[in-house]
Amino acid sequence: MNNVKRLAPVAARVLLGLVFFVFGLNGFLQFLPQPPAPAAAAAFAGGLAASGYFFPMLKAIEVAAGALLLTNRYVPLALTVLAPIVVNIVLFHVFLAPGNPVAWLVLALEIYLAFVYRSAFRPMLAARVQPDAAAAPGAAQRSARPVESAA
Repeated sequence: MNNVKRLAPVAARVLLGLVFFVFGLNGFLQFLPQPPAPAAAAAFAGGLAASGYFFPMLKAIEVAAGALLLTNRYVPLALTVLAPIVVNIVLFHVFLAPGNPVAWLVLALEIYLAFVYRSAFRPMLAARVQPDAAAAPGAAQRSARPVESAA
C-alpha cells in the first residue's frame, strides 16, 4: 500500500505529461490519424484553425507543459497552465463531441495532481496577500532616501 501512495503521483504525472506531449506534437507532425468529428465539433475546430495562431500556440503550450510534467520540473506551473486547456477539452467533449473517455481521464489526472501538489497552490489561493516590499510601487525611491536618525 505504501508503494501505491508513493508511485501513484509519479504515474499520474507521467501519464498526463505523455498525453499532452504526444498530442501536442501530433498537432505539428500529424502522426496520429484524426477521427471523424461531428459537424458542430468540426465547425468549432475549423474556426479556431482559421485564426492562424490558435492551434500552433495551443500545441506549443501542450508540448512545453507535457515536457515539464515528464521531467518533473515546475509541475505546479505546468498544472496551472494546463488547467484551462483541460476544462476546454472536457467541455468540447461534453457539448460538441461526446463519448470520449480520454477527456475524463485527463480531467481526473489533473484534479488528482492538483490535490497532490496542493501545498504549492495554497499561497496562490489566498484571498488577501500583501505585495513584497521590493515589488511595491515606489520601493526603489523609498530605499534610496536617507533614514532620519532619532538623535
